[in-house]
Amino acid sequence: MAKYSDIKGFTVQTVSTDPAASAAAGGTWASGGSLPTAKWIGQSAGTQTSNLFAGGASDAPATPNRVGTSFEYDGSSWTAGGSMNTGRFAGTGFGASNTAAVVAGGNEPSIGGKTETYNGSAFTETTDLNTTRGEKFGGAGTSTAGIVFGGGTPPNTANTETWNGSAWTEVNNLNTARQQFAGTGSAYTAVLAIGGYDTAGTGKTESWDGTNWTEVNDLNTAREGLAGSGTNTAALAIGGLTPPGAKVGVTENWDGSAWTEVADLSTTRYQVGGSPSGTNLLALAAGGLVTEAVTTTEEWTAPSIFSKQIEGQLYFNSTTNAFKETISDIPPSTWASGGALNTARRLTAGSGPQTSSNCVAGYTPSPNYMNTVENYDGSSWSEVAEVNEGRYGLAAAGAANTSSLVFGGTDGSNSAKTESWNGSAWTEVNDLSTARYYLGGAGVQGDALAFGGNATPYTANTELWNGSSWTEVNNLNLARAGGGGTGPSGSSAMYFGSDADTNATEIWDGTSWTEVNNLNEGRQHLGASGITTLALGFGGYDPGAIVASTEFWNGTSWTEINDLSTARTNVQGSGSAIAGLATGGNTGSVSALTEEFTANLANKTITST
Repeated sequence: MAKYSDIKGFTVQTVSTDPAASAAAGGTWASGGSLPTAKWIGQSAGTQTSNLFAGGASDAPATPNRVGTSFEYDGSSWTAGGSMNTGRFAGTGFGASNTAAVVAGGNEPSIGGKTETYNGSAFTETTDLNTTRGEKFGGAGTSTAGIVFGGGTPPNTANTETWNGSAWTEVNNLNTARQQFAGTGSAYTAVLAIGGYDTAGTGKTESWDGTNWTEVNDLNTAREGLAGSGTNTAALAIGGLTPPGAKVGVTENWDGSAWTEVADLSTTRYQVGGSPSGTNLLALAAGGLVTEAVTTTEEWTAPSIFSKQIEGQLYFNSTTNAFKETISDIPPSTWASGGALNTARRLTAGSGPQTSSNCVAGYTPSPNYMNTVENYDGSSWSEVAEVNEGRYGLAAAGAANTSSLVFGGTDGSNSAKTESWNGSAWTEVNDLSTARYYLGGAGVQGDALAFGGNATPYTANTELWNGSSWTEVNNLNLARAGGGGTGPSGSSAMYFGSDADTNATEIWDGTSWTEVNNLNEGRQHLGASGITTLALGFGGYDPGAIVASTEFWNGTSWTEINDLSTARTNVQGSGSAIAGLATGGNTGSVSALTEEFTANLANKTITST
């Protein structure tokens, strides 16, 4: 006889640990052997199992407590190494192991450029840096093929130099001059510069390919005085000091494109010794400053075998006795820097997903009415063919940056113009029935919706596009302009906020608009992304202030989540609630900023009530 479970049931996998996004995501910190004496702000080289921690300071303040001692780590304990010829702190170190390392620059106590090599027993003074520098800067590579970058001269420097085992050569500079940051890389052709201090603690990250530095996505937690381990495609950022001066144990993993927070250090501290030639699976954090210098050492270890997170997976965790599901967890997610527009602007139109979006027309101080169009590929913007009519305050619909529709706007007078994009050229098609600007748009190239806007006065008119013409359909309940509009089709859209700073939200079901729960913060000219059951509203203008507020719509209500990194109004939104894009806008002046919102997968316990 067939069992009911065989007919109606399904198999749920049983696991002892939750699936992880990567091996590094499952990593943890554990106590290692303590340093023989406390120190901080020293120079580190090597890996978790063969590490050198040279120089530094025995306590704070650093200058009167400067030391020239070195310690070697074998993966379990520290032993005394040779003494440096010149004691120093806040320089840099690099090298593959504690028997083949280089220490350069630092405060001696004044900033210097001295370079010393280490062979496992003694330091030898060799050729000085071309640019004397200190204030903790980056170093990576081997004892015969290395690189140093950044630091303080003062002021902050972006200078980069490569080392061939006997001499230094100046090469291309960092994009951002800074100090107090982490450098990682076992090969000097694959290096990462992480965080640091430029005018304040920063999250900026740059990748070196052997020739040039390229800005990539920022840390989630901006900080200075951090340590690192890994390469430019797989690294850890460890500990540090966040503005305005809080020591943290935050650890983040770099997967080659984005940073993700993983398990924190057990002891919060900054200016720790790291493992610049290590990996994101095996790393070291030694010493550092809490309120005083410490001897604490922690080892980072990630599992070599792990269960991969897959969205939608259902499983039973036998350790915690809980049923769980892996979902895109939006509320804790944050915004990260994307590639900047080539032309700063506001009041633009855009559509498409995060990795294939466009930015059409808009406003700059001169000329006011732009016709410039740029396409986004997930990392950078490129200019493509211009729209026929320059304007701003228009709306857009489209599934990708190769097929979209733009409509409405103003070029000094209200526009009804509609243009269609085929990936290479714009074609004028049938006009809207009602000329207007600051309107909302939703849908795709052949199935779009236009709603609201300023037709002098505000209008509630809604029009449906069937691929060839517009048809008037049922109006919004509230006439308004300057809200956030989004939706996947002409039969499914939503509109929220307005020029009147309302927080009203309405949803279109293909026949009529229905008022639903309001935004928490009434505002105008905000960005929008997503669908009617899962959406984001971000930025805008709340009377008297440009805001960075972001709210998440779960299909029923709005919840405030992490803000944009930069407050702005007149911002363009595109993409989804899981992978959104905020482009351009007004921060007080027109902006070229792009920010990406990406929801991470998370394992959530299934509960019943």
